[in-house]
Amino acid sequence: MDLDSRFPAPSDLRDRAKKRIPKFVWEYLDSGTGVEVTRHRNRIALDRVGLMPSVLHGEFEPDLTTPLFGAEMPLPFGIAPVGMSGLMWPNAERLLARAAAQLGIPYTISTVASQSPEDVAPDLGTHGWFQMYPPRDEEIRRDMLDRARKAGFKTLVLTVDVPVASRRERQTRSGLTNPPRLTPRLLAQVAMRPRWALGMAQQGMPHMRMLDAYANAATDNLPVTAHVGYLLRTSPDWDYVKWLRDAWEGPFVVKGILRANDAERLQGLGADAIWVSNHAGRQFDAAPASIEVLPAIRAATTLPLIFDSGIEGGLDILRAMASGADFVMLGRAWHYALGALGAEGPAHLAHILKADLISNMGQLGARNLRNLPEPFVLT
Repeated sequence: MDLDSRFPAPSDLRDRAKKRIPKFVWEYLDSGTGVEVTRHRNRIALDRVGLMPSVLHGEFEPDLTTPLFGAEMPLPFGIAPVGMSGLMWPNAERLLARAAAQLGIPYTISTVASQSPEDVAPDLGTHGWFQMYPPRDEEIRRDMLDRARKAGFKTLVLTVDVPVASRRERQTRSGLTNPPRLTPRLLAQVAMRPRWALGMAQQGMPHMRMLDAYANAATDNLPVTAHVGYLLRTSPDWDYVKWLRDAWEGPFVVKGILRANDAERLQGLGADAIWVSNHAGRQFDAAPASIEVLPAIRAATTLPLIFDSGIEGGLDILRAMASGADFVMLGRAWHYALGALGAEGPAHLAHILKADLISNMGQLGARNLRNLPEPFVLT
């Protein structure tokens, strides 16, 4: 298959993925919350960021390397955490970890992934990141950190923008539960997606494997209708951040920041990077676009800024970096790639993004990612 001619853009991977995974899975992956105003605002705001072309620079090959946490990343983007990745495509976490290792870029596993850190460890490269949804129990918290560290994850990411569960109405309407239960309605959808179904038959239906070890302890004092994921509904505060900073020896990132004063305070508490994100529109439907608040956060802190929310190609990566980001993460896109092409998908997506970066940097006369032009707002 000639992937370049059939799937030259991430949108092509998205379109094919929609045809290859069951509808209830698609609704989980593709949806936001509410009427998805924030998700659409991300796209509109990115499109409003203009970059001035520059000509007569002669021939050159743009340098895509990017420094982060004392390492030189070969590409300015990585893989963001997505809960229950293995629902989108069988064995997704290990496939993504393997692809990241081959590319030399960060792979971030979620606390609520369908594989545990130990499962992913054999495929993990140099830049393994562990994303934590904050459990309230300190003993479980310490054990999670210890397991992630022993599995080879060197960077800790605390997600702080999920103080309560979001609504995600499209997901609810789809009939998806957690853990997934295959009702007759969902089974009919599975039957229409044989490749996905075959892979799931071999792997087994996914669930939050990291939490298996805590199920008994976690549910002792919970209502009988609650599952172990209820632990994750703790809303962290500033003391919680300080506790984690003291408990983790490697780089510490706080994800879900939209206010400049929060970024400034986190720098004072010892965070190593700020992750600017509105959770891709999946948590709160009246939030600003992440790109809209990025310049103010850049002005408020000297820490590295990681960015996500709405990124759909190399040009969006350049828009974010010109606006103050030091590194960019994508979540949905990698799963569209898996849904479209299986194990081949992540490498092809990386190829698309790299080619798009090089093409657009040539138009900007940017020899590296540090001399991008100042962005301006298109009206």
